[in-house]
Amino acid sequence: MRYDIVSMVSAAGSGHPGGSLSSADIMAALFLSGIMNFDAARLDDPARDRFILSKGHAAPVLYAALAQIGVIDRAELSTLRKLGSRLQGHPDCLKLPGVEVSTGSLGQGLSIGAGLALGLRMSCGDDAPNVFVLVGDGEIQEGQIWEAAESASHYGLGNLVAILDYNNLQIDGCCSDVMEVGPVAARWQSFGWHVIEVDGHDIEAIAEALEEAVAYKDGPVMVVARTVKGKGVSFMENQAGWHGKAPDAEQTAAALSELEAACKLAREEMEAANVR
Repeated sequence: MRYDIVSMVSAAGSGHPGGSLSSADIMAALFLSGIMNFDAARLDDPARDRFILSKGHAAPVLYAALAQIGVIDRAELSTLRKLGSRLQGHPDCLKLPGVEVSTGSLGQGLSIGAGLALGLRMSCGDDAPNVFVLVGDGEIQEGQIWEAAESASHYGLGNLVAILDYNNLQIDGCCSDVMEVGPVAARWQSFGWHVIEVDGHDIEAIAEALEEAVAYKDGPVMVVARTVKGKGVSFMENQAGWHGKAPDAEQTAAALSELEAACKLAREEMEAANVR
């Protein structure tokens, strides 16, 4: 997925690699673990779980995940941000199946998710599908986020799970310098949310956190995933400048070589584990 993210942003000549790379493990756990009830062959199933990418500028990671499960052919990824492409710079639900909501105006996704979760509960009762919302840490500086947080708690939305991509960097620098967002766990708890903290690059730990979140039905859940901006590409890691900048040809080659090596190592470790 990280290889695809770098490839498509490079081909587009624009986009947001930093926050897409930081959330890749979160998205892998969501879409590939089976925890989220989302079948690529039944995108209109009313019983499906819903996913909202509130930080819509990280569209490349969503497209990479949808390619992994077969909603998008990988060859189409190279059309990111091209005129007429289904893969817009921010997700467009009118163009691409599998996208529940058009997002990109930061702060709005959690409100949409809360309303959707409430509507599903009113329609389906205790069997209501879950709604998962991925938000950015710079995004939670938006006041509307906290209105949604208060509303979700008030209505006891046990089918709403938010995941925070907590890499502590936004377009203008460190979140703590622009507008402090911590202590994150305490703030969400004070709004009545059940909070789970996790290493956002440990897929097994993320999957366990999501399983716990889905099982918790007494109210909304916030999974605080501590991540590294630009994760997987050494020269992009922890660099705010890679929030919204495409790599040039030389940087792309270096990044893809690094990611290829990481993929090879991961395959070897998996094969060794299977042998044991």
